[in-house]
Order: sequence, then structure tokens, then C-alpha cells
Amino acid sequence: MMEALLERLTVKDLRSMASALDIPGRSSMSKQELADAIAARLRAEEHEEPPRSVPKPQSDRRSRFADRLRSYIDEHRLCEVTVGEAPCGLPVVTDTSRCVLHGGIDPSTLSIPAFGRLGFDTWPALLRHLMLASYDIDALGLDPVVAEMAWHVFNYLYFDYFRVEVDGIEHVPTDGPGILAANHGGAAFPYDGIMLTLAVSNEAPIPRRVRIVATELFNMLPFASHLYRKAGGAYAAPEDAAWVLRHGGLVGVFPEGVRGFQKPLAEAYRLRRFGRGGFVRQAAEASAPIVPVAILGSEEVHPAIFTSKRLAQLVRTVFPEQRVDEMAVWLNPIPLPVHWRIRFLEPIEPPTGDVADPLTLLEVTEEVRSRIQTTLNRMRSERDGLF
Repeated sequence: MMEALLERLTVKDLRSMASALDIPGRSSMSKQELADAIAARLRAEEHEEPPRSVPKPQSDRRSRFADRLRSYIDEHRLCEVTVGEAPCGLPVVTDTSRCVLHGGIDPSTLSIPAFGRLGFDTWPALLRHLMLASYDIDALGLDPVVAEMAWHVFNYLYFDYFRVEVDGIEHVPTDGPGILAANHGGAAFPYDGIMLTLAVSNEAPIPRRVRIVATELFNMLPFASHLYRKAGGAYAAPEDAAWVLRHGGLVGVFPEGVRGFQKPLAEAYRLRRFGRGGFVRQAAEASAPIVPVAILGSEEVHPAIFTSKRLAQLVRTVFPEQRVDEMAVWLNPIPLPVHWRIRFLEPIEPPTGDVADPLTLLEVTEEVRSRIQTTLNRMRSERDGLF
């Protein structure tokens, strides 16, 4: 019965279904082979119990997180660098003679606290170095002290308020360049970019820094734009992303753009078009794997009741270069304590050969989008509730 229904579909429709089900070798299959493979996969999934992830106790997660950070710092030795006429005073990175701020690591790609832990008791020493400007910032404006303070503050949201649950962290590259492509939501504030960054810093075996690219609006706000840059963000421009990838870093992108960020609640988790494949082109040029990421929780933090074109016109009056067509209208000024889930999927290797071919770029872009959409659908079916 199932095979008969599938045989009525066109080859294009069957290939689209095979892509959503992640069936290998689908591009070279005949129509009959596609129908048989899809039917076999659907029957197999009918008998499988949906994998329900069990949240780990927050105290255990924090303990493992703290132990992992401590292993990178040797608290018994101090940095050899002199700041003015006084010693640096910070402990060194393990197996080096310098601290995090003065050459012990590359803060552009790694996210390690100066004392091997996060806490308000470390802020006075960090503020001393911030005021003395005793260290360098990178070409995109990353200030490791500001980034560490932001990490500490936002971790309260990550562990205690949103109680973020992470799966598939092993798919994030432990070294070299990589692009993390995720669905977008939030309406009022890009919490998903922050939680994606913290997920890699808090959960990955090696705490790598993810440089999230943001749209024009966020980079035009006088105070927020400077803080965003200092905390490790990047501008949504090819040059910024290329610099990060060229230096072996991780870039976080939201290919839906502003339209995905401003979706009303009625369209939550229905992915918009993933642009023209710019992030795929950059991945190909840098030979960087693309890791699709499904984020569940961002759409309900500030549920948008509708979108307004008039409000978007007002925004463009203040920020003429902003490309937003509609702005979401939401009611709650305080974010709802939604239980978040972030799932990292298997990496997709970038295309080789003629990376300028638009069909190749769109094909890989659609594969990334399809994987995320399929995973979001499964995660929503597994979810017991919002909170």
C-alpha cells in the first residue's frame, strides 16, 4: 500500500522526501529505488521508540563544567608578563608560561576563563587588566575580559532560567574552521545566538568560541553594538566570517535572517528560506564542515502575536540601511522561562570543485535546511511541555 502511494509521486518529490529522511545515495537512485528506500525507512521509524533525552541534573552539569575549565589552568604558577611595573598576577595556562590574556591561548578561537573558573570574585583582577589595557583585542574587536564577564552572567540564563539541554555536542569540530547553521527565533532579543555560543563553551570537550554573526540592526545600536563586538560577536558580512574561518575559528550563522527572527508564534519552527547559500560558499572556500543545529525554545521566549509592516517602516526611518520588512509585536517584556533544547547534527562536508555554481550552493543549503526542519519536527513531538 505504501509503495503504491509513493509510486504516484514524481521523482522530484521522492528525492525531496529522501533528503528529509537523510537517505544516502538518493541522488543516483531510480524512481523505484527511491520509493523502496523511503518505504523501508518509514516502516523502520514506525517501530522505533522516539529517542527522549533525559535532562541531566544541573548540579552535575555545573560540576563537570567546572572540572573541565580547571584542567586548563595551572593555579600554582603565575604569568611571566609584567604589567607596568607590577606582575600580571594571573595563573598560567597549563603547560605554558603565560596566562589567558597574554598569549597562553588564542582567545579568538578558545573560550577559557583567566582563573579557570567563572565567578564575581575574579572580576576585580579582570577589571584591573581591562582598565590598564594590558592585553590585545583581535581584528573583530573581541575583548576576552568583557567576553568572560558576559559568559558568567549569561550562564545564569543557560543553566538556571532556560535550563538548556544539549545533544550531539560531539559533532562540533574540536579544531579547525567550522560553521554552525541554526534556525532563528526570539522576536525581541537574539537569545538563540547567546545560547548557541554557551552550549559550545559549556558542553564541548574543548571550550571553543563561537563567533555569532548579527544583522545590521544589532550592529547599529550605539551601546549594544560595542558590547556585542567585545563579547565576541561578528558583523553579518563575508569579510568578518572569512577572517574567523581563516584563523581556524567557529562561525555561528542563522540563514533565515531577520525574517526568521521576526516570525509570529503561529509560524513557529517553520523554517524560512535559507538565503542564497552564502554560508555554504564560505564553508567551501575555507574547507569548513557545516554543522546543522536545531534549537527548540527560542520561539516561545517572547511569543509574537503578529508582525507589523508599519513598525518596520518606523525602524527604517531611524535606521535607513536596515532591510527588515516586518517587525514582530510581542507583549511580555520579561522572557518566559521556556525549557530549551539544542541538538547538533552530523556535519555536512562543503562542496568541492566549482563553488560558484548556484545550483550546488542551493542544493547544499536546502539539505541543511531540510535536516534542521526534520529534527525540529521530531523534537517538538518529543517535547512534554514548554516549561
